[in-house]
Amino acid sequence: MTYFYQPKDGHGLPHDPFNAIVGPRPIGWISTRSKAGVDNLAPYSFFNAFNYVPPIVGFSSIGAKDSLRNIQETGEFVWNLVTRDLAEAMNQSCAAVGPDVSEFDLTGLTRCDSRLVNVARVQESPVSFECRSTQIIQLQGVDGHKVDSWLVLGEVVGVHVQERLLKDGVYDTANAGHILRGGGPADYFSIGPAQLFQMWRPR
Repeated sequence: MTYFYQPKDGHGLPHDPFNAIVGPRPIGWISTRSKAGVDNLAPYSFFNAFNYVPPIVGFSSIGAKDSLRNIQETGEFVWNLVTRDLAEAMNQSCAAVGPDVSEFDLTGLTRCDSRLVNVARVQESPVSFECRSTQIIQLQGVDGHKVDSWLVLGEVVGVHVQERLLKDGVYDTANAGHILRGGGPADYFSIGPAQLFQMWRPR
């Protein structure tokens, strides 16, 4: 037996399973700076990498939020890795506050200057990507009707990695402390060495 539904008719369940099925997902902890100089920091649950060369990452803003508007104004953003010890600060940074309030101040996180873009990084985060926007696409359904969501894509022009996470030149994902967004109302997942296995591609 399988449960079938058509999303256009509703799922009929206590919680929409879509986000739980497509997951867990990396968290897009995006910092931006408005033209007025206000630093913004917000987490996005729809985030991923889309290309190797050049490296391109992207996130989806459901609704025209401050991050989207700032990137439209300046063309720049930074992705900051969320680790287990930063989970509470990340959660605080999704508070609904006005565009004149900086989530850096709200969370007590430390601003750190980027090298190539005029956007603050999260100093406490062990990995950051400095990005320049390449495309901003308003999403649409199969009927061609535009929805209230925008896909923001950006080329990674600078990468910051704490050296402790480079083991013989290889990034140590298993011990970096990544957390991932699940699909339930409050579900997150952590990863570590216990989840690591290796599988080489066929030659």
